[in-house]
Amino acid sequence: MPGVADEVLPAWTLVQAYHLVARGFTAVFAEVGLTPVQFGVLAVLADTPGPTQAELARQVFVRPQSVGEQVAVLVERGLVTREGPGGRGRRTPLVLTEAGRRALEAAWPGVAAFNAPESLGLTPDEHAHLDALLHRMMAALDGRG
Repeated sequence: MPGVADEVLPAWTLVQAYHLVARGFTAVFAEVGLTPVQFGVLAVLADTPGPTQAELARQVFVRPQSVGEQVAVLVERGLVTREGPGGRGRRTPLVLTEAGRRALEAAWPGVAAFNAPESLGLTPDEHAHLDALLHRMMAALDGRG
């Protein structure tokens, strides 16, 4: 059996890169008092008003329990509100508050800087190509590709 270092394993390389990226983003978001998942929740709510917790979990790529814990923290902090009557079996849309929008805006400069081609060691063309490839890979693995 060949060694892992001898093989071309892009999905495994992506896992390794994920750990480095996650470490960097954790630091970026900590500066504004968020976690990566919390940022993801706020970003989805800014783009898609009113999803349920289950829909949000799918869009952020985390388990419903994990997003539920994060939503509870965001609601407690006043960054997100629940609309509707709620209760078992009832749709309870989540909405970004003005404070949540400000938190997202505060995080954005760090997100943009961390994602800049030069921060990732890429040229602008490589940067765009990598983004396109990763989106295509995610669609394929998520059953949409």
